[in-house]
Amino acid sequence: MKKLRVGILFGGRSGEHDVSLLSAASVFSAIDKTRYEVVPIGITKEGHWVTAADAERLLKGQFAHHQERHLRAGDPETTAGAAVLASGQAVVVPPEPRTSGSGLAPFQTDTSSSLARRAADRAIDVDVVFPVLHGTFGEDGTIQGLLELADLPYVGAGVLGSAAGMDKDIMKSLFRAAGLPIVRHVTILRPLWQSDPKKTRRLVESRLKYPVFVKPANLGSSVGISKARDGKDLGPAIEEAAKFDRKIVIEQGVGGRRRKAREIECSVLGNDQPVASVPGEIVPAKEFYDYDAKYLDEGSQLIIPAKLTKTETKKVQRLAVAAFQAVDCSGLARVDFLMDPTTRRIYLNEINTMPGFTSISMYPKLWAASGLSYPALIERLIELGLERHADKKKNQYSR
Repeated sequence: MKKLRVGILFGGRSGEHDVSLLSAASVFSAIDKTRYEVVPIGITKEGHWVTAADAERLLKGQFAHHQERHLRAGDPETTAGAAVLASGQAVVVPPEPRTSGSGLAPFQTDTSSSLARRAADRAIDVDVVFPVLHGTFGEDGTIQGLLELADLPYVGAGVLGSAAGMDKDIMKSLFRAAGLPIVRHVTILRPLWQSDPKKTRRLVESRLKYPVFVKPANLGSSVGISKARDGKDLGPAIEEAAKFDRKIVIEQGVGGRRRKAREIECSVLGNDQPVASVPGEIVPAKEFYDYDAKYLDEGSQLIIPAKLTKTETKKVQRLAVAAFQAVDCSGLARVDFLMDPTTRRIYLNEINTMPGFTSISMYPKLWAASGLSYPALIERLIELGLERHADKKKNQYSR
């Protein structure tokens, strides 16, 4: 039987570029190559699409070890360091529509042109794409839109689910509309802060109590996130977040000044009938689980399953599925919660539609603890991507 051609798409222009390399390397290593023909597709930080040969060399560990501190895939284990993709001329073109039945007219060009022939030779030819891209330009609906235009099946959430899941402000609005418990927060725009910082500070302090967490609305892996313990910390925290996005979300800390919130995570898998894994808990080595705690520093602990009562476990799982459905997600997502250590009240924090996907990342580890191995999880995700695409083909795009 002919093998299914799976394109593993990784890298990209996001601040989470290096995390994507680790995730893709794990998928490439674990995927069943007796069933799938794997086509690595790399995107440089500059946005260049590179050949499968170059991408495969990167994923097999032939990295340029120029980083002073190597990223870890997670705790307690570590992986070899990953370097950014080599910059250079783009040698792969993004996919084009392959069928006229999609309602999209295939791109036409002068086939006598040598340039057109070279482009045709370089075009991506796969049956399904696994976009192991984290953050901006990969997890925010942009790459999903490209794949939709190309009429290619792909793993994970669609354009709407990806965009809503990436924007923490829109995400929280959808959670609130669905009646889900979220923490108090304020959203501000970078121009307001830059034009009138005093007014911005008054707005935040009139609605929230310190400590607060300041985040760029559109980013992941805790990039650009700071904890402001008082008014002195607020300005620098907003400045840091404003480097990464025009929209900044400021959340009231759970647990108050004296106690840290417990950080609970739950993995969700499925399309129209999603299911939740056992929950896990992260005990960060630092004050909260920021980028360094996730990928650089030692000492953070992953506790699977989380130490919750049966009632609390069921509540987390129910809320995780509800959050998944609230943003119209599909395929996979990791849903993060905060628990007040005193009252044990559970708050929905955020959803991650393409979570870290190394073999020792929280998302696959939670499924492994639930009885689904890493290779089987990859296979199931590919199946879900194909199922979703087949269902979408039932849509009519013209009268």
